[in-house]
Amino acid sequence: MVGPRRPEGRRRGGDSGRGRRRLKVRVKKARGKTTSQVRWLQRQLNDPWVELARKQGYRSRAAFKLIGIDDEFRLLKPGARVVDLGATPGGWSQVAAQRTGADKGLGAVVAVDVHSVEPIPGVTILKKDFYDEDAPEAIMKALGSARADVVLSDMAAHATGHRQTDHLRIMGLAEAAADFARAILAPGGAFVAKVLRGGTENELLAALKRDFAKVRHFKPPASRPDSAELYVIATGFRGAAGGDAGEEGR
Repeated sequence: MVGPRRPEGRRRGGDSGRGRRRLKVRVKKARGKTTSQVRWLQRQLNDPWVELARKQGYRSRAAFKLIGIDDEFRLLKPGARVVDLGATPGGWSQVAAQRTGADKGLGAVVAVDVHSVEPIPGVTILKKDFYDEDAPEAIMKALGSARADVVLSDMAAHATGHRQTDHLRIMGLAEAAADFARAILAPGGAFVAKVLRGGTENELLAALKRDFAKVRHFKPPASRPDSAELYVIATGFRGAAGGDAGEEGR
């Protein structure tokens, strides 16, 4: 699959050839909405990635984050077996199915979420909590009784408005996803998870470096510049037994 072009912030206008900024769309009906809700709607209406996702049939702008990650690290190889944790609404699973060829019968993509996910071509959807004890077995069965090549997690807890609390909750999800990845990944596999800047990710990174050959941070182009989110990319899984400390690139 050829990656999409980045949205352009300027358009060429008229005969003058001079750039013209895209007109800003304002929320027309703000009555009954909180300030934060209006701000979120305003941002969505003016986000070029949201518009591009709509045009290309992706379920969320987050699809372009995974596209950016895979363009950089080439994790979603044809025929790969992929698990997408916390998959709703399904944008990452769509990208994984397209890039592995699961939508054409190659490899396998399993989307896991406690919420319902609408069907996606080439994707097996499990309405399940990955914390459940039987989750690894159920997911490997959906993968064809095999281990995963890639485990993805774009999970984020509902925001409380308290910065430190929200940070710790997202890091808790990333750590849980990493534990799950260790249980289900094949040797040489890769793990991708959302984290936030703030220092508390050091323990997670140290643990990943013991179990993966390389651990790197990456901020894809579709990630909002003012957001503290980063993605940790761990590659070369050594297996459940672990091994020597990994090296950190980039």
